[in-house]
Amino acid sequence: MKVLHVETGMNLYGGAKQVQYLLQGLQERGIENVLVSPRGSEIAKLAGNYIKRGYTPPMRGDLDLGFIFRLRQILKQERPDILHLHSRRGADTLGGIAGRLSAVQTILTRRVDNPESRFIAAIKYRLYDHVITISEGIRQVLLHEGVSAERLTCVHSAVDTHVWQAPCNRQTIGDAFGLHEHHIVIGVIAQLIERKGHRYLLEALPAVVAQHPNLKLLILGKGPLESAIHEQIVSLGLAEYVILAGFREDLESIIPCLDLVVHPALMEGLGVSLLQAASAGKPIIASRAGGMPEVVRDAENGLLVPPADVMALQQAMLHLLNDAGYRRRLGEQGRAFMASAFSIDAMVEGNLAVYQSILA
Repeated sequence: MKVLHVETGMNLYGGAKQVQYLLQGLQERGIENVLVSPRGSEIAKLAGNYIKRGYTPPMRGDLDLGFIFRLRQILKQERPDILHLHSRRGADTLGGIAGRLSAVQTILTRRVDNPESRFIAAIKYRLYDHVITISEGIRQVLLHEGVSAERLTCVHSAVDTHVWQAPCNRQTIGDAFGLHEHHIVIGVIAQLIERKGHRYLLEALPAVVAQHPNLKLLILGKGPLESAIHEQIVSLGLAEYVILAGFREDLESIIPCLDLVVHPALMEGLGVSLLQAASAGKPIIASRAGGMPEVVRDAENGLLVPPADVMALQQAMLHLLNDAGYRRRLGEQGRAFMASAFSIDAMVEGNLAVYQSILA
């Protein structure tokens, strides 16, 4: 079986990392992978061992109609059994059109839970032979939009649990961010965009640091709201407590040193950073929205709060910060949950089962 994958992300964020895991797992199972990705992208650099060939045509986003022609040329040359579209931006609709015009069985992986109109969904999802959602929450969104159940399969994203279970080297994180042993360290790991909800966490923070003046918040990620978030930090008098840490390649050495992970997103397909944090044995506070409750089980490996509810977020943080034993128990339960429910093998087998089903 030959599968041609399209991943348009430049950085190795959650979705692209899942593609890397999938390429490796499929290659180990004898599947021939071909990858279409942007020139200079991280996935193009890292996937070499897991693909037969790679292509880096120009990719200019949703309005780049020429991408349809360029992808059709690649499909004509490769003649794959499956076209698997992994990205939204510039790949889902344009890639679906190319697949339909080329008469190739086409699968879309849907990683976000933002709603679309039923009219748009009725047109768009006819392009695909099957849609894989990374959470049941996303599957329910598509069902609500009118996509038929027999054309939808939920295959959870995966995490390499062993990577995140290294012991914390406190000196490493201390040197990087000026932290000391007495600091309680909270992390939020997300792009700096509106739907990740950073502003609600910052609004909740003054009352929390009043009780825990040794607290430090690491905001790990980059994005267009960096200046706005910095201004909010200053206006709330939080400059002493919050560190804008940027995008980090060494999260596997940072997350094990966190005392708590907070993810106040308004919507989230699943949340790969939550999988990473739980695998590292960290307790999590997340919003009860999208696919997040599938990763964070309330009072089992973390706490769930209503999205955009500053008071509830504040109370959950104080609850966990005031009880180190409870944080430890939640973290241990989260690590066990990840090992049993979110393995890479399960994710790869789930995708492979969809391939085999539509080819049959």
